[in-house]
Amino acid sequence: MSHPGYLATPWPGEDGGPNRLQAVHRSAGLAMREGEKLSFARRRTLLSTMTLLGAPGEVYLLTHSAIRARLGFATTSCVERIDPLTLKTIHRSPRLAGGPMWPGGMALHCNGGLYVVYGRYLHRLDRDCQPLAMLKLPVNEAYNSFVILDNGLIVTKNLSETTPARLSVIDAETLRPVCADTDCPEPSIARLSAIGNTVYVLGVRSIFRYHWDAETGGLLFDTGWRFDYIGSTAQSYGWDVVLDARNAWFMDNGKHSYVIKMIGNGVSATPNRLIRVSLGDASDHQILPVCGLAGGSITNPPLIDVARQIVVGYDSANSHLQAWRFDAEAKAMTPLWHKSGFGCASHMLLYPETGELVVNDYRRGGEEVVVLKIESGAETGRVRVGGFNQGVVFPSPGWGRDFYWSSMDCLARVFVE
Repeated sequence: MSHPGYLATPWPGEDGGPNRLQAVHRSAGLAMREGEKLSFARRRTLLSTMTLLGAPGEVYLLTHSAIRARLGFATTSCVERIDPLTLKTIHRSPRLAGGPMWPGGMALHCNGGLYVVYGRYLHRLDRDCQPLAMLKLPVNEAYNSFVILDNGLIVTKNLSETTPARLSVIDAETLRPVCADTDCPEPSIARLSAIGNTVYVLGVRSIFRYHWDAETGGLLFDTGWRFDYIGSTAQSYGWDVVLDARNAWFMDNGKHSYVIKMIGNGVSATPNRLIRVSLGDASDHQILPVCGLAGGSITNPPLIDVARQIVVGYDSANSHLQAWRFDAEAKAMTPLWHKSGFGCASHMLLYPETGELVVNDYRRGGEEVVVLKIESGAETGRVRVGGFNQGVVFPSPGWGRDFYWSSMDCLARVFVE
């Protein structure tokens, strides 16, 4: 699926694009063969969030500060262009104004610019990580990243659990709002998702969407498409939405007490659930438990292999990873494979050409990264990258048979040898 608002690279934004399919573009995959194994190079980082790929050989890293937040002070972010093999810094931005702490977001726009939303600021940088422009966003809360629409407009929102979230639409060239801010009907924790010029918002109890209306120059709420996924249940809010050509997919029970790891840190007493909502008709939906265990929780999206019609969900609090085959015509979900005692919590990577799925597995107090065959769940590679925290942020592919794995305390380049 193309994303005209983003730079045409294998990985221009978090999750590979605004539909969050986590699928690597234009790659032959890791293509691991018998006798090969995974190895890694690593550097310690302060709260790395994600890496992006620019022109061939360009790799960008986003990090942010944290200790200041505990003292009640504003935090900052930083962007580096790093060596694709050694991970050493080539160019580094100055500390970028932020404010309230929350892992932000970064993307390469189709105009060639590098954009960062962190705290309550939007920054535009050049490809050597030098600031060009800055916009202070209207709400004094952390903004939970952004999406770029096909028309090139940037849409961002504050992370809000108790008051209605507010959407801002920004011109990428001028860094000025192009219309009045839009108040959502409810709070929203999850990051935004988008297809074309339509923005999908997962609120704390329902999913809804806005279409960009070129005639009025504003966001138009879709009154005919909304689904209350909480209903009368005791579930907590959902996280980021994955959009395929037909459906929106996400998981709930997103409230947790993560500090070092997700394992054992669910808050709701109920199991977490996988939820599907048709993009054509919100009354066409399915909800099913991931593993059915009490105290289930996640902080990230599921993964959808569109070509193979496979859905991968997980329960991070109870360490379960589950795959289903989805029959789009019959709207049936058939269990395909299941792994218990598997510490998956991060965003994932899918190599569509080879059917290789990259996930994390937190065990024995450390971070391991694993390559699975998505159709069978068979493990083809595993390496312990040495992170102290269970990763919950964003990986990206590399330029060869490699990928970058971000965790709170380290960045690893994992490669086939």
